[in-house]
Amino acid sequence: MAGPTVSEEIKALIRKMSAANISWCSPQIVGELRKLGIEVTKSTVEKCRVRSRRPPSPTWKAFLNNYVRDLVAIDYFVVPTVRNKVLFVLVVLAHHRRRVVHFNVTEHPTARWTGQQIIEAFPWDTVPKYLLRDRDSIYGNQFQKRVQSMDIEEMLTAPRSPWQNAFVERVIGSIRRDCLDRVVVLNERHLKRILTSYFDYYHHWRTHLSLGMDSPESRSVRPPALGKVVHNQKSVAYIIIMNGWRLD
Repeated sequence: MAGPTVSEEIKALIRKMSAANISWCSPQIVGELRKLGIEVTKSTVEKCRVRSRRPPSPTWKAFLNNYVRDLVAIDYFVVPTVRNKVLFVLVVLAHHRRRVVHFNVTEHPTARWTGQQIIEAFPWDTVPKYLLRDRDSIYGNQFQKRVQSMDIEEMLTAPRSPWQNAFVERVIGSIRRDCLDRVVVLNERHLKRILTSYFDYYHHWRTHLSLGMDSPESRSVRPPALGKVVHNQKSVAYIIIMNGWRLD
């Protein structure tokens, strides 16, 4: 025996409701329609609803956007020296405002050393809620214990998916293009001095598209009406010249 006929108006309403709420299942739509005084069966909704190709679960990008203020990311990159030694640089990046909250350099990275850097990066009440990292073995048991003791939840990227840690990867790319590709590093102390100077420039002068063309440490707009625009040369570790502009 055939069930009651559903009008085209109700079918259109079902399609509209399902398209506007892609995470809703059929029983939810049935319940919403019932609250409007419209009685339909679950099978009817199944036939009429719009099937979205997008996954109902939040995307990775949505997660990053939702927790941007509570999320920091870490990653290593390597720098060769003039004597063919390889130095490892750890960068700790706060997603909000793209600030590099901590960095350090070592020739022999370990899980214990890496865990100590997280403690130094976040003293007292500045501990983030989430820490985003890849699955490198350097983040071993001792590192994980340090992070857990600080009540930080680790978020791991998928294997061979550096795009999931895109913010810190982009910062590392900027460090190379703006600075390290233009200098010859002598030793660990020299590299620390170069990076310290670069991050001063990065935080206070370098503009970022994602920040509305502002710098991580926001600086006010200074129109030409306030004075003459002149060229400003900032020396980084006495080797590389970073060019900027200021009002004289």
